[in-house]
Amino acid sequence: MDDARIYRWLADAVLLVHAAVVLFLIGGWIAICLGHWRGWSWTRHRTFRWTHLATLGIVTLQAWLGWLCPLTTLESWLRHRAGQAGYNGTFIQYWVHRVLFWEAPLWVFALAYTGFTLLVLWAWWKFPPNPPPHRRLPDR
Repeated sequence: MDDARIYRWLADAVLLVHAAVVLFLIGGWIAICLGHWRGWSWTRHRTFRWTHLATLGIVTLQAWLGWLCPLTTLESWLRHRAGQAGYNGTFIQYWVHRVLFWEAPLWVFALAYTGFTLLVLWAWWKFPPNPPPHRRLPDR
């Protein structure tokens, strides 16, 4: 197998991870809201909620700092190593990119991420995660 094919597959894998992160952020918020009304206890799990909030915080902060997403940077580097230019490539790459990426100034994304972060914080307040379990001291 040649190096170009390996780099192309790795770039596609990074693209799928990127899509999974986006799905986790958007789908997580939808699940939190829907889970409240449907009584899904897993949507109130503290680890899930903190992971969701922290991931979104990182995305929003990097946008406000003007940093490109490290996954985008890694994918671009891998595509360059594979001899690819731009985003012409495999089926997976083509469709995931059409869904994920739009052309706009970075400040537009920073505002969008900030707005979404506010929605997540609203859901945190409106549908709070489960309280931490109380640790009971043993009887003496």
